[in-house]
Amino acid sequence: MQKPFEEASFALKIGDMSGPVFTDSGVHIILHMTFSVCSVAWTLLLPLLVGGAPISQELFPTDCSDVYANGQTLSGVYTIYPTADTPVQVYCDMGCQGSKPEDAKWTVFQRRMDGTVNFYRPWEQYKKGFGNKDGEYWLGLENLYQLTRNRKYELRVDLQDFDGVSVHAQYSYFSVESEAEGYRLHVSGFTNGGAGDSLETSNGQKFSTFDKDQDSNEEGNCAKSYLGAFWYNKCHHANPNGIYLWGRDATLFAIGDVWYHWKAYDYGLKFITMKIRPVA
Repeated sequence: MQKPFEEASFALKIGDMSGPVFTDSGVHIILHMTFSVCSVAWTLLLPLLVGGAPISQELFPTDCSDVYANGQTLSGVYTIYPTADTPVQVYCDMGCQGSKPEDAKWTVFQRRMDGTVNFYRPWEQYKKGFGNKDGEYWLGLENLYQLTRNRKYELRVDLQDFDGVSVHAQYSYFSVESEAEGYRLHVSGFTNGGAGDSLETSNGQKFSTFDKDQDSNEEGNCAKSYLGAFWYNKCHHANPNGIYLWGRDATLFAIGDVWYHWKAYDYGLKFITMKIRPVA
């Protein structure tokens, strides 16, 4: 988990040009980005003002792997284009400075780290996304669908408890169907990094919120019962969008940001991040 950022200013230079950049078609592009090297970050914000230019993955990266391919190898907030024409800010996990490429290129779509963002939200907010890309946030179900409909992705879930112990779970396949299909989850190919497989029962499930019950539980709404939103079955082994709890509390059963196969149902995790990247 990153420590408080130290801010610094940088002049952007592309090729032999610095400052404003013009394409061959005379389009004026203004770039702003947020970079970090593990515990230190630099902030520059990334809206693109573009008109009449052909779409390319260099100017319009689909995800963080494209950002990395364009030479941006520092973790931080970047702008991607899951639908080619709509900018979306996202946190890109590029690993620590000096990391190997295989440890980088992750597009983070969910992150919990300090309890500053309320994750008990309605369907429309989970569809569109919410939160602070520098901190806790949810990227949005529609963005996940647009990303995974055209590329094959793998998933990694990083977890940390309040003693500083870190584990992970990795899956070789991750995709989300359209809203018409309830943003149904497909996840498989589990590799254990100490966390255990708490997503097995979520595979094949539609996404549920307190105001849109699509789980497989005939006796109630899992999102309401466990104060979260997720791909619930009957109901969950993982509740990463549950209430942020500060460690173990036996009086609060399964409502926290829990990962059952590592810490059972009564331990709220300090840090959770869910991230994807394309695979060949």
